[in-house]
Amino acid sequence: MKPIDAPSPNFDARALPISMIVLHYTGMQDAQSAIERLRDPEAKVSAHYVVDEDGSVLRLVDEANRAWHAGKSHWRGVDDVNSASVGIEIVNPGHDWGYRAFPDAQVASVLRLVAEIKDRHEITRGNIVGHSDIAPARKRDPGELFPWHELARRRLALPRPTRNLVDPGWGEGGFLMALERFGYDVGDPMAAIMAFQRRFRPELIDGEIDAELRMILLALLLPKPQGDD
Repeated sequence: MKPIDAPSPNFDARALPISMIVLHYTGMQDAQSAIERLRDPEAKVSAHYVVDEDGSVLRLVDEANRAWHAGKSHWRGVDDVNSASVGIEIVNPGHDWGYRAFPDAQVASVLRLVAEIKDRHEITRGNIVGHSDIAPARKRDPGELFPWHELARRRLALPRPTRNLVDPGWGEGGFLMALERFGYDVGDPMAAIMAFQRRFRPELIDGEIDAELRMILLALLLPKPQGDD
């Protein structure tokens, strides 16, 4: 894949080695508006790549540099997620402008791009995350329509566990401790639960802890989660 260079001035130096990929949706009315904002020096936001709905890929910031896409965020002990990650913006109007399914051509390009970045930096599946995973109190993207299962089938993200599920019977406190251990910031418990649902049980996002949710989380904490066949 050869991205089209469309440089953004919005970057600085990394303070950490690359260990994550963060997927976003643009959340604006159209691609051009999103790209213009990501290249606007006054906006102070950017990403390394933008994937348009037709599958074309723009490179805004070199991976060697720190793009400004994550904002205040946390994942698995890392608070400067921008320094540790490659950010990919996926063109989609998002929940505020008519959220819709991601076209096949776009998904195919995301799969190729994520695979290349993952291999280049030896990123683990558990560190390929959505914006809502790293900032649950602020963000919902890339959202419940994003096909995480397609990434998981190619070992580009963790699968939704489906085999040998056992309910550990955690109460709310136990579930939140496990969710924090998995990687989430649980400072806003409801937001963290909904972010986990959006990612691993998108058909029901209600902020309620139930047996299915406990079983999924327990399975994800095991060495080799299985599912998404």
